Amino acid sequence: MSPELAKFVMTLRNRHFMAIDVAILALTPLLAVYLRMDDLAAGSRLAHALLIYTAYALVVRLVLFYRAGYYQRFWRYASVDELALLTYGALVTTLAITTIFYGLRVPELGVCARVPAACALPRSLPLIDGLLVFMGTGAVRYAARLAEIYRRGRQAPPGDLKRVLILGAGESGAALAKDMRANPQLGLKPVGFLDDDERKHGVRIHDVPVLGGCHQLLEKVVELDVAQVVIAMPSAPGTVIRRMVERCEASRVPVRIVPGLDALLHGRVSIGQLRPVQIEDLLRRDPVPTNLDAVQDLLRGKRVLVTGGGGSIGSELCRQVLRCWPSLLLVLGHGENSIFEIVQELEAQVRAMVEDGNGGPPPVIRPIIADIRMAERLAAIFAQQRPQVVFHAAAHKHVPLMEGNPAEAVTNNVLGTRNVVEAATAAGVERFVMISTDKAVRPTSIMGASKRVAELIVRRAALATKRSFVAVRFGNVLGSRGSVLLTFKKQIAAGGPVTVTHPEMTRFFMTIPEAVHLVLHAAVLGQGGEIFMLDMGEPVRIVDMARDLIELSGLRPGRDIEIAFTGMRPGEKLFEELFVPGESYGPTHHPKIFTAGNNGDAVPPAFDAELAALAAAAASNDGDAIVQVMHRLVPELQRPLPPAPTPARAEPPRQELLREARAATG
Repeated sequence: MSPELAKFVMTLRNRHFMAIDVAILALTPLLAVYLRMDDLAAGSRLAHALLIYTAYALVVRLVLFYRAGYYQRFWRYASVDELALLTYGALVTTLAITTIFYGLRVPELGVCARVPAACALPRSLPLIDGLLVFMGTGAVRYAARLAEIYRRGRQAPPGDLKRVLILGAGESGAALAKDMRANPQLGLKPVGFLDDDERKHGVRIHDVPVLGGCHQLLEKVVELDVAQVVIAMPSAPGTVIRRMVERCEASRVPVRIVPGLDALLHGRVSIGQLRPVQIEDLLRRDPVPTNLDAVQDLLRGKRVLVTGGGGSIGSELCRQVLRCWPSLLLVLGHGENSIFEIVQELEAQVRAMVEDGNGGPPPVIRPIIADIRMAERLAAIFAQQRPQVVFHAAAHKHVPLMEGNPAEAVTNNVLGTRNVVEAATAAGVERFVMISTDKAVRPTSIMGASKRVAELIVRRAALATKRSFVAVRFGNVLGSRGSVLLTFKKQIAAGGPVTVTHPEMTRFFMTIPEAVHLVLHAAVLGQGGEIFMLDMGEPVRIVDMARDLIELSGLRPGRDIEIAFTGMRPGEKLFEELFVPGESYGPTHHPKIFTAGNNGDAVPPAFDAELAALAAAAASNDGDAIVQVMHRLVPELQRPLPPAPTPARAEPPRQELLREARAATG
């Protein structure tokens, strides 16, 4: 295609395509008659009949083309969907015109007798005409697509394109190969796929060959002079990703990866989503099955409130709740900047959802700046907004900081939760889900104990109201604020050392989207009073994570970056547990979610009195008193009691002191 022709074709708009269609529809009947009869004079002999046929065929086709959406498409980006539309339009219009064509020949109508020309045409005319129309309208439109490809090709950077080998020939790999071929200006050229599915070996996908299995990576990198490897396996577990990364490192070729399914969130894979391999990819577990229909049925059209909406978990809750199309999403938080940022993002998400045509009035996003420690204001907010579903994610979670500031852990995690629960109870909230932590199990810290007391508050409300008030325990969340992962990254960027508290310390880890899946399921599964826990797989040694992160940064542990052991901090323990001793736990309808059912006596009988004592100790900033009350509320607390105060020695009378002084001076 010449540059001038490409430039002209790219200027065509839908009104021009309609004019071209009129010309095509006017000429194809004459061409069809000639092809059928192989006689140039046939057109003049059947001119009257052709005029009648052309008139009604043109009107029928234009009307149906318009209603099918022929003139609402941007044909420069035509794809398989547009080809299907053209095929559908040709079939439907040909069927309609054939019906009219043969209907005119029905003897009872007498059309042939009154207008002989209407029945003088060959019976195969509608079929031949339909094929010609399909080819003509399709050729014109895909000429615009070819012109766009030609334009992109001319924009390709000078020199050789970077040769890319794609690991994974599934939907993600195919989409990447298609994007690379359609956008040569990106400077990427897919030279092949590697996939362990032998059924794909030897085939071509978007004209890119599947060369063999992933075990041939080193061989193919050398053979094809590969400059970059892309791992396109969003559903593969972390063990597979780790093996692929090790092979890429052995071949000394740069590697990038498509994010996992949780990160993609059902979006289309594109080149823009490629990123370097991260620690989350190496720890990736099998995808958690999620019954989205049940969650959507629960939240669609509801008024939903999320506390801590600007935090790591709270903001992700807002994103995923919004996809369920609630009528109102209340984003409550104490920090105005974080709430402002997430609300801006959510409003953009709503606009995109409306453009996608999900139907119904768009969800309303309402930011609320409030402190959950202010009971009266919180009660007023709940009374005014009347939420039906509440996700309580607001909490202090940093163990060492809360050890040094126990009053904050009490006022926010315990008393704040009590305020939210009481406001929810008074406002008639139907479902309440509190975010807890595995540190609430046999806690060794004030933070863990405070979350355990918060679980008891939710449990008591469930028993009193008979509503679905539940808690969800999580392990550590990768990438959240205060995460060890972010600390390691900063230490590596600074040149080290990477500090680990103990060589045998282990933790359970999950991604933020995975954690939020569990929260949403808890809202569906909960009957009232349960504590839900995800099957979080095997615990991970923190020192192993540090080594992986150093290697992913292109450095060598012990040579480029040192790992230093600093000793355990106050409140920490070597490993986390999932269930409180004495809890009864079992499976749920979800294969990776367990429920821990508390006994009825899990809430102490003097609970309110102890909460009052805890509030008084926090108000006076008395850390020792807080620990003493926590031991009474959480008997399994593994934190030592403060030493009992020694009785003060009684001072001798003033006269005795004077006598002793005189005796000493003579």
